[in-house]
Amino acid sequence: MKLLKMLPVLALTAFIGQARAFSFGPSDDAVVIAPPALDLPATSGNLQTAVFAGGCFWGVQGVFQHVQGVRNAVSGYDGGAANTAQYESVSEGDTGHAESVSVTYDPSTISYGKLLQIYFSVAHNPTELNRQGPDTGTQYRSTIFAQNAEQQKIAQAYIAQLDAAKSFAKPIVTTIELGKPFYPAESYHQDFLTENPSYPYIVINDLPKVAQLKKLFPDQYRAEPVLVKGQ
Repeated sequence: MKLLKMLPVLALTAFIGQARAFSFGPSDDAVVIAPPALDLPATSGNLQTAVFAGGCFWGVQGVFQHVQGVRNAVSGYDGGAANTAQYESVSEGDTGHAESVSVTYDPSTISYGKLLQIYFSVAHNPTELNRQGPDTGTQYRSTIFAQNAEQQKIAQAYIAQLDAAKSFAKPIVTTIELGKPFYPAESYHQDFLTENPSYPYIVINDLPKVAQLKKLFPDQYRAEPVLVKGQ
């Protein structure tokens, strides 16, 4: 709900009591899906980057911060121009940006395909294009911002695999965008789930995702999140 999300951080505490009266609707349950048949090989050395959009970045960031092998997960904006990469502008829904998370990961510990599996299974509902939970608009679209042609190929193949297996009740509508720059979001959006665990939006929409990550991906789950502000 935009009203709740647009509140300045200093106003959150005062508003929480009132916010409990709002009905958001529960977050979507995770879906058990097969890993990708096509994946990038495990490599050692250089860290890699993956960028995912799947609704409000608070929850997507919170999920990936609890994934083993992830070295950093930064909330931000992708798909639009630099001069509109601010929350107030993006929230209007006409900048081309989507709320996104840039995930820096160690490919010797976790593969790009495994990140995709978590993204489709836990982090969001890939059968809804411009809506996740209570949030609607193109800024909440389901999009993979591929960093190179290899990532694009893996993502396309995985979507085709999941659709062929009818892994979801409806077809996957996630789009793939290549070659778009990522812009970090404002500081008050970073680590929001960890810093505001009792905030109603987080309790209803995002904490269940972290719980589902722990349940469905126990080998990839890390109890202590890797935080932006702790680096």
